[in-house]
Amino acid sequence: MTHLLTQPVYTEEELRAYEKQTHRAAGTFSDKVAYVAIQFMRTSFDVASGYSWKTRAQTMTEGDWLCRIIFLETVAGVPGMVAGMVRHLHSLRLMRRDRGWIHSLLAEAENERMHLLIALTLRNPGPLFRAAVLVGQGVFLSLFSVAYLIVPSVCHRFVGYLEEEAVKTYTHLLEDIDAGRAPLFAQMPAPPFARTYYQLPQDAMLRDVFECIRADESHHRDSNHRFGDLKPDEPNDHAEPLRGHR
Repeated sequence: MTHLLTQPVYTEEELRAYEKQTHRAAGTFSDKVAYVAIQFMRTSFDVASGYSWKTRAQTMTEGDWLCRIIFLETVAGVPGMVAGMVRHLHSLRLMRRDRGWIHSLLAEAENERMHLLIALTLRNPGPLFRAAVLVGQGVFLSLFSVAYLIVPSVCHRFVGYLEEEAVKTYTHLLEDIDAGRAPLFAQMPAPPFARTYYQLPQDAMLRDVFECIRADESHHRDSNHRFGDLKPDEPNDHAEPLRGHR
């Protein structure tokens, strides 16, 4: 994996720090619009996928978790790539520096894609699932691209709230593993692909991988909320693509 933009390597202290679920209060009107949009999207997807009642009834199976993760990660990899591309073209067109945003945004997109590839080592989706991904990604890509061209700061706030929800999802998954409701995940060694990506020890388990993924999502949450605070021409002071990278 020598051609990756970054490889996240977390210490135990960093993983413990990322356990905390934080929420950025929606202060401005645009923040509230972004937050309401995310809550609407999450509620709609939760109901459509059965996640709402399955989590309440504590009946999520390992297959249910993998379906949810795979679908969400195919969408989560879109914002960073769109934002990076727009800013890349903007830098070329205006013939000036980007001030550190592009690399972080592309690293975020790559990291989300790696989450998907890790999940795909555990489950191979069928044709109907893949068709749903095509439709979902097509709609989201079109809407997000137009929105980013008009109001990039609101889009970053939107992604920040999206990542807050991702942290909640992976936290619920880890709680299910620890409570014995996902025994297959609890007993499964970390896939070699994931172990290499996160530079985990040979005896690492799948739970360790999910913990690293949650830390990634926490970092994306913080960086996008920070991007939402900055003006487009301000330098990226959250420049490290992922904390603990090598």
